[in-house]
Amino acid sequence: MLAGLLLATHDADDRPGQLAATLPFGGVTLVEYQARLLIEAGAAQIVVVVARLTPQLIGAMTRIGRRGVAVDAVRSAAEAVEKLHPLSRILMLGDGLITTASTVRMLAGEGGDALLVVPQEDASPGFERVGGQLAWAGIARLDPRRIVELALLPRDYDVQSTLIRIAAQAQAANILLPATALHDGHGIERSAQALAGRGRLVLAAIVSDRRGWFDRFVVAPIARLLLPRLVDRDVAGTAVAAGAGMIGAFGLAGEAFGLVVTGLMLAMLGTVGLSFAAALARLRDDDAVARTATFAAIVLPAAALLLLGQIESVRSADGAARICALSLVAFAMLGERAIDEPHRRMWWGKPGGYLLVATILTAAGLHLVALAASALYATATLAAAIEDCRSKALA
Repeated sequence: MLAGLLLATHDADDRPGQLAATLPFGGVTLVEYQARLLIEAGAAQIVVVVARLTPQLIGAMTRIGRRGVAVDAVRSAAEAVEKLHPLSRILMLGDGLITTASTVRMLAGEGGDALLVVPQEDASPGFERVGGQLAWAGIARLDPRRIVELALLPRDYDVQSTLIRIAAQAQAANILLPATALHDGHGIERSAQALAGRGRLVLAAIVSDRRGWFDRFVVAPIARLLLPRLVDRDVAGTAVAAGAGMIGAFGLAGEAFGLVVTGLMLAMLGTVGLSFAAALARLRDDDAVARTATFAAIVLPAAALLLLGQIESVRSADGAARICALSLVAFAMLGERAIDEPHRRMWWGKPGGYLLVATILTAAGLHLVALAASALYATATLAAAIEDCRSKALA
């Protein structure tokens, strides 16, 4: 079992009386964001070491508990020993750490003690030295015995620093932090102003850390540009989803009234907006809006492509385009069901990608070719996804 250990013991540098863990980040508090990373990594329990229970921290822990994990606040290592399962793997995130899910997953697997480290010369101010010209980079995988060892020491010892040193003395493995993670904003901050600046890099990395060419090369660049601004202005994912949905509806109406290329372009814009709204809603822990926007980002391209097939069949007085459109939507939907999202290949298609291919070819005047090419692409994606499922089943 994986258990998460978070720390809320240090005050913010520029906000006296407020814990750094309760500073705002991505529309939630920093400790909520850290808990989400741990839950995504597989943690079934979250233990938060606190210096004091503030109203902001109590509210944050309540919201974390709504995500279906056990959440406990403790004031000492001895209390943590009582809460943690003796056979669990403990994943500790540093007080004030901001990072991405892919970085957390590096230490979330099976294994003994391990520390995420960087060379001393590359260390950010919040990273602590662990010897050997290395500095701890804010994530540690710990054996529960390390918490027991800490509980035997005087209570006034700093939990985070002491655990790092205990693990280092126990010959913990050193896992080097990728240079790309530092570029993406990985670091420890306890200042609201510095956190906001570093957070923009992390938010951009979050939307870029998505599999599939459509998300990576179409949605992510727009999200990198707009997401930090919308988060700073506290814009809700609901508002973005509603706006994108209206644009998509105008696109379908345009198709129906004969403005086929314009309608497809508007539907494409609406699809991108819905995908972006889903990412924004996930940042704010608004799972209902995220699920709705994700579903709408599948339905909108399907409706646009089916309408294109109907229009082209009526224009050409045969059913070839309609058959292509129906086949495309059927194969695309089956492909989405078959694909294991964490293992999605870069070239595999998704509804927005099929719509983009069809829009480009339709703009070139190749209406039937647009539907046929997209249908073949969906077929290839479905076949590859099925083979991927078979290889996993036989392994």
